[in-house]
Amino acid sequence: MTISYKDSGVDKEEGYRTVEKIKDKVKSTYSANVMNEIGSFGALYKLGEYKKPVLVSGTDGVGTKLKIAFETGKYDTVGIDCVAMCVNDILCHGAKPLFFLDYLACGKLDSDVSSEIIKGVADGCLQAGASLIGGETAEMPGFYTVGEYDIAGFAVGAVEEEEIVNGSNIEEGNAIIAISSSGPHSNGFSLIRKLFADLNEVYENKKIWEHLLTPTKIYVRSIQKLMESVKINGMAHITGGGLIENVPRTIPDGFCANIDKKKVEIPSIFKHEYFKKVTEDELWGTFNMGVGFIVIVKKEDTEKTIDILKENGENAYEIGYISKGENKLCLK
Repeated sequence: MTISYKDSGVDKEEGYRTVEKIKDKVKSTYSANVMNEIGSFGALYKLGEYKKPVLVSGTDGVGTKLKIAFETGKYDTVGIDCVAMCVNDILCHGAKPLFFLDYLACGKLDSDVSSEIIKGVADGCLQAGASLIGGETAEMPGFYTVGEYDIAGFAVGAVEEEEIVNGSNIEEGNAIIAISSSGPHSNGFSLIRKLFADLNEVYENKKIWEHLLTPTKIYVRSIQKLMESVKINGMAHITGGGLIENVPRTIPDGFCANIDKKKVEIPSIFKHEYFKKVTEDELWGTFNMGVGFIVIVKKEDTEKTIDILKENGENAYEIGYISKGENKLCLK
């Protein structure tokens, strides 16, 4: 009696079908710097015209938000989340995303599902101006539950050494500008899934799962446009831990970011009665509460910053200022 790889639970043909379904979408993300096609052992990318380039990299996943995709059978947005979580991070240092690689793992591969996920990754890359130059799809029977997937990604960007943003230029009196999120983004979903037992509940004319699967905003193009006209002293991507954990990451010693919670425009989903079960400290220390990204600029550049961001499709507004102080954040 013989046994095959398929008998053990791995269907190579389904993997080939996935590649066939995604190859055109993936190629649509390529820039002139991509030097090879899908299927090479490694992805080749020309760095392009930089004087003193510094590479900036970041990796992340989607987390338990994926559970909602499994339960609803909607897979076309979580790939965007995966890209967003990585490119928004490297953007904080002024880096332009160059390319992205994804890793998709499952118990049993379904090419319809996997291609939907990866097409979402490609959509995210198009939004970020990055090339999807490689990835891996791993079918692991007996390790992952059939019907469930995990996805992670890796982004690489570049910035001129003299243009790196790391918070070191932050000064007393600088303004803190918030850029709105599209909702919870991809953080706090272990708690969210405890709060919402019925994903089909209708809230403000949409089912809860539709609110929750709204993809994470990608801020690359609007921030790059802003950087052409305004010197940005600090940036923060507001992910897990909310403003409380992420803002201090860009604040230098001896300074404090003073943020007024009353100025934050909180999305309607966070006003659902179920969130009343969560303490205020827990809310602000877990979720973005409507702020997906912040930039810190000179006070005199406040109006110009907000105008440019709005011209590029963002909802932006001032939420605080920088003072001297030992605590890097005062959220009140």
